[in-house]
Amino acid sequence: MKIAIVGATGMVGNVMLTVLKEQAFQYDELLLVASEKSVGKTMDYLGKTYTIIGLEEAVSQKPTIAIFSAGGETSLAWAPKFAEVGTVVIDNSSAWRMDPTKKLIIPEINGHLITSEDKIIANPNCSTIQMLLALAPLHQKYQVKRVIVSTYQSITGTGVKAVEQLENERNGISGEMAYAYPIDKNCIPQCDSFLDNGYTKEEMKLTNETKKILDPTIQVTATAVRVPVVGGHSEAINVEFEHEFELQEVRQLLANQSGITLQDDPTQFSYPMPRYAEGKNDVFVGRLRRDESQAKTLNMWVVADNLRKGAATNAIQIAQLMVDRQLL
Repeated sequence: MKIAIVGATGMVGNVMLTVLKEQAFQYDELLLVASEKSVGKTMDYLGKTYTIIGLEEAVSQKPTIAIFSAGGETSLAWAPKFAEVGTVVIDNSSAWRMDPTKKLIIPEINGHLITSEDKIIANPNCSTIQMLLALAPLHQKYQVKRVIVSTYQSITGTGVKAVEQLENERNGISGEMAYAYPIDKNCIPQCDSFLDNGYTKEEMKLTNETKKILDPTIQVTATAVRVPVVGGHSEAINVEFEHEFELQEVRQLLANQSGITLQDDPTQFSYPMPRYAEGKNDVFVGRLRRDESQAKTLNMWVVADNLRKGAATNAIQIAQLMVDRQLL
């Protein structure tokens, strides 16, 4: 088992290495891969010093699995080259998500679809993963009809530059701007670039990926907002079902869903918050209540560390699933 982390020096790449260690993922050789400006530099990991290599060198070494978190352009250019030498690519960018020939996988929901023929597997968008993990058991029971979601997204979703911008602003330091506006003490109603329909790419990812992963008949409308938070993404979700539900049964379904922690006790002020989701792999769900303005409709609050289940953890779970099912 030879595993390559492509984008190893980035924020998600570092979390991938942490999750590999925590999950005790078994490998014989580890390749740390990054852009040309990082090639030749060294990284210490689990008591060993690794030299960063470039993409061409990594392809020549024919890793068993390559987990990509290096941006869409890199994935489009290099994932097929790895696949050609027999490597399974698990890609964290948006490059392959909506490609009809590639599978978009959340292991707890549709991991059973993966076969040994799949050489490029797409990791869904971070906001999509946490929303669908919460919706999947409810869809199976009550059939989701329509979803209205508003996201409150951590600056870590933008990357290191955004974290530096926030820290600079809080310390009164002028520096490079990851956003067009200050983020400290502010909310920016724009995640990713705008499309012709007035929605951002992030908002349309929630719509399109839900249809591909869960059910093409589900209608989704989204508003994605960047907030000055580091710990993870939060989502206010309003979901309309085809069939009636009971709140107690909803709680039971969510409590039984692998990868979810239910925090839903208003009497004890127990509800999910990004401050406490940070560094954890689960998706946290709470504030469960009926929409009193419309029948068969539920409100819920969903929080997850976007660098964990929203990116690194989900990718490594896909890799582990393939190992466990002997698909490599």
